[in-house]
Amino acid sequence: MARAALLFLAAYVASCAQCTDTISADVRKKGQSTDTSEVAENYMPILCSPVHTTLPLTSSVHTLKPDDISAVSYLGSLPSNRLEVSKVVSRVAELLSMFNPEVITHYTEQTTLQPRNLLEEAASLPLSQQTTDWNLVLLFVPADSMCSCSSDVAADVKATVQEVEAALQLLKKRLHRTLVHVAIWSTAYHQENRCECMRDEMINQKLHKATLLTTLQDSLRHVLENPMWHSEQEDFTAVLHSVPIILHQISNTENTWNEPNQLAIQLWTNLLQPSIGQPEVMDSTVMTIPCPSQDRPFLRTQRNSPTEREENFSMRVDPVMGTEIHCKERSPSPTTPNSVHDLRPGDIKVVAAVGDSLTAGSGVGAETDNLLLVINEYRGLSWSIGGDENITTVTTLPNILREFNPSLTGFSLGIGNKDSPQAFLNQAVPGAKSGDLVQQVRVLVDKMKNDLRINFHDDWKVITVFIGGNDICDFCTDSIFFSPRNVVKRVQQALDILHSEVPRAIVNLVEMIHIVPLRELHNERSLGCPTWLVSLICPCILKPKEGSAELQKVKDYNKAYQDSMRALVDSGRYDTHDNFTVVLQPFLREIYLPRLDDGRPDRSFFSPDCFHLSQKAHTLLARALWNNMLEPVGNKTVTQDFEAGIDLKCPTETNQFFRTALNSNYTFPDPQPTSAPVTNWGSDFSCVNTAPSDTVPTSAHRVRPADIKVVAALGDSLTTGFGAKAKNLLQLITEYRGVSWSIGGDKNLESVTTLPNILRKFNPKVKGMSTGQGKLGQIGFNMGVSGAKITGIPGQVRRLIDTMKNDSNVDFENDWKLVTLFIGGNDLCQYCNDRASLSPQNYSHHMMTSLDILYKEVPRMIVNVMDILELEGLRRIKRDSLGCSLIQKFVCPCFLLPGDDSPELAEVKRINRELQIETERLVYGGRYDNREDFAVVAQPFFKNTNVPLDADSRPDSTFFSEDCFHFSERAHAQMAAALWNNMLEPVGKKQTYNNFTNDRNNIRCPTEEHPYIFTKVNSLPSLPTTTAPITDGTASAHSSMTTSSTTQSTALPLQPDCTDHVPAWLAAVLAAVGLLIGCGVTWLLLFCIRKRSKKQMMSTVEMKGTVFF
Repeated sequence: MARAALLFLAAYVASCAQCTDTISADVRKKGQSTDTSEVAENYMPILCSPVHTTLPLTSSVHTLKPDDISAVSYLGSLPSNRLEVSKVVSRVAELLSMFNPEVITHYTEQTTLQPRNLLEEAASLPLSQQTTDWNLVLLFVPADSMCSCSSDVAADVKATVQEVEAALQLLKKRLHRTLVHVAIWSTAYHQENRCECMRDEMINQKLHKATLLTTLQDSLRHVLENPMWHSEQEDFTAVLHSVPIILHQISNTENTWNEPNQLAIQLWTNLLQPSIGQPEVMDSTVMTIPCPSQDRPFLRTQRNSPTEREENFSMRVDPVMGTEIHCKERSPSPTTPNSVHDLRPGDIKVVAAVGDSLTAGSGVGAETDNLLLVINEYRGLSWSIGGDENITTVTTLPNILREFNPSLTGFSLGIGNKDSPQAFLNQAVPGAKSGDLVQQVRVLVDKMKNDLRINFHDDWKVITVFIGGNDICDFCTDSIFFSPRNVVKRVQQALDILHSEVPRAIVNLVEMIHIVPLRELHNERSLGCPTWLVSLICPCILKPKEGSAELQKVKDYNKAYQDSMRALVDSGRYDTHDNFTVVLQPFLREIYLPRLDDGRPDRSFFSPDCFHLSQKAHTLLARALWNNMLEPVGNKTVTQDFEAGIDLKCPTETNQFFRTALNSNYTFPDPQPTSAPVTNWGSDFSCVNTAPSDTVPTSAHRVRPADIKVVAALGDSLTTGFGAKAKNLLQLITEYRGVSWSIGGDKNLESVTTLPNILRKFNPKVKGMSTGQGKLGQIGFNMGVSGAKITGIPGQVRRLIDTMKNDSNVDFENDWKLVTLFIGGNDLCQYCNDRASLSPQNYSHHMMTSLDILYKEVPRMIVNVMDILELEGLRRIKRDSLGCSLIQKFVCPCFLLPGDDSPELAEVKRINRELQIETERLVYGGRYDNREDFAVVAQPFFKNTNVPLDADSRPDSTFFSEDCFHFSERAHAQMAAALWNNMLEPVGKKQTYNNFTNDRNNIRCPTEEHPYIFTKVNSLPSLPTTTAPITDGTASAHSSMTTSSTTQSTALPLQPDCTDHVPAWLAAVLAAVGLLIGCGVTWLLLFCIRKRSKKQMMSTVEMKGTVFF
């Protein structure tokens, strides 16, 4: 009886699902277009449902719910951003329409290109016709109308704030039942065209922009904290958003439509009451739509969501920043030493420093809650060059040295920029990059030569160089300019000047800081860090998502900068005479963020912006640098745990000198030997578990690599190996099928990396690979055709089936087969010439037709379906040759001919992504899940295509053939390894980007825990059950399997044997549960109908026409 109840329940739910599908189809026919409906259905799970409360219609703005809003208005847009503002407001209105489908949007009329002030716009806002209607007004404060580097910026901010206050007064007088949300609107890109001062290369544009926004935000906060805006009346209030709305500069790509969505979600989140413990939205990198809750159902006002500034953050201020020095050996050398390797601390007469904001002292002395003070340069507190007070209260390298030589000079004092008299030999500039070092060094040398306090030729000098943080903060904007090699080359130019012009100097080259841990501060939202501000200053560090290829690239670049600096010093380039040396000080190589007792990062080590360092951190940096200077080269501290504190080291009788390579007996490593020329693109193999299954598997979800007996491939020129080994244009048209990544079988894996050659390590008798080249080669089961489009794949499939059936070496019914399908490049390259036949819908149709044939007619098969690669990267491939100059654009005109920001390029990039989406939707849509001996798997390593780069971070053309379009044998080898590795990764956790390297050891191995090729089913926590082997050998039998009612589900895990005994009470419980679920499904069905009818009503709304996603 229990089993009968379960069957009844399953049948009932299935019938309800069918009914729902039918209604959905009917709605699509009668309502919106199919595309729009599908988009809405896809995003239905992430949209909000109205919060059902028993509260009556509100009369107070402080208990206003989203469904109470009848109209949305906005003001404050500039002509330059009017389009973007209107898009964002439209999307906010769409979000409100989830609660009130009849909400309308009022747009202020703009009859001229000249901007109107806020008062004029406020006066033109329409009055509500209904006394019960509630209005939402979004007042944007345009920060881009001000010049952030101007000397008049303070006056401009004051005038803007006064204008906002006057506009609010007018709105309060004219409008009733109105909620006003005020937000600063800005663009992240620079203002060179608007501001003359921004053209000055020495201006730190990002820091000036961030400072302007912070000043404006703080000034508006002071105005809107006035009780008159939230306490005087119940039908009007104004609220300030705690985070500016910042539009980032993006090209005309798929992200163009995404940016307004992100900004709209940021606005929407700050419109709602924050959840308990939820901080303000600091960025919008994650597309998640928050919804009102039962306990927090209202729109935010100052009264119902009072701002508790820094409520979760309390800096542990350490008033003692001094250091006790217990060193006994403090005397200088008896006579002035002639060698830099015999230099005692007391011999140092001059200190100097160059670098960026950490050396300039930005924000070091800023009060804990005053973000505006971060722009101040507290040079007297700088760890490497500051000289404020003395060592008992301020710990810096000069203050330590002054304990050994009180007449030390060169240090900086107080607050000021590099040109202030007190800056002296501190020539660091906030925002400086490696390219600015040469200019800083030249100014520094001139100052030392011309200052009467310095004996340029006789005084011993310590010069500290620290640079690179701003380079890595911007590296993602130009990976070539900021490549490790180019950055260190610019550092070398600066050091070369010091080496050639400055006598008697020891240069501390402080290794670049390990900057990635900075992300932890901004991931911990309870600390209240201004992430929006740091995202302006250092976007490349904060923007990447955890686990992404972009974040891994950050880590790789960070380490490469460090390695390159070390290699520069280890070259011995600066140890050519005894009165000069450069010593690498690596104490920042590995940083461990100090933490509070509750495990959160300790913000007291940072200035208020959570980016620059506080005096507490500068104290530890100074101690760490000093200790590094006394540690022998080759045995210096490279790990810094600030939480543990740092004790100051002292010179000893046996080690009195600053340590250099020579007095540390350090041997510079030999230059890296020139790599031998690569003779092949083979791979090494180290797998141990290479045995086949004990018995031939009957399930596609239990197939080991050694069980594969037959390989095949379908596709275009990349499958045929077109031009893969070409050395000239004549060879370009040759098909080198033997080295084709997915089907080639030339030589062996050690010489040629292909999928079949990898499989032959598991089963030497695998059949079907192609060998050789041109007409002399053996095609095998390589059905690829150069120039093929998706329309040709069904024919290739038919030819493959016939060829396999007629091959006497293939047991068509019993051999396990692996076929790889890679197509779409030619469809994309010619899309602009025939949009109708090359549409994503037709692409999906032909792909489905091809897979359907295999599914119905071929037993025991696994199909690899490749995501089409992103072709945009091909635009970067350049080579000074006729083939690259002429043939490349001819082969792929739709991708390579349009301009960088053209609508044509944006369109074909969108189609590129749609083809990927259509492929995965087809593969994992369940269409091919009802056969136990058949599986289709999408292998996505090309989904996010990275162009391989050379040592200079330029596109590596050796991965491409003579036309700079087709792949070379080297690229085929990397594709084969990437495909193989994808096959051994579970669905949902496959690598979605290529990582092409020269590593011969990148072949993954099956594990004992999971020795099978991954499919959708065996990627689940438990393996599927195995059905009985297929006995009917006819093709029609395979076709009938798709409708057979006896096909066992593969989605269920292995189950233990069970008895037929079922307790009587279980049947009653199941019957009751079935009844409850039936009622629930019925309610859900009625609810869906109601919601769909609401969506139809939305088509009459004034702001219709914009699809949110």
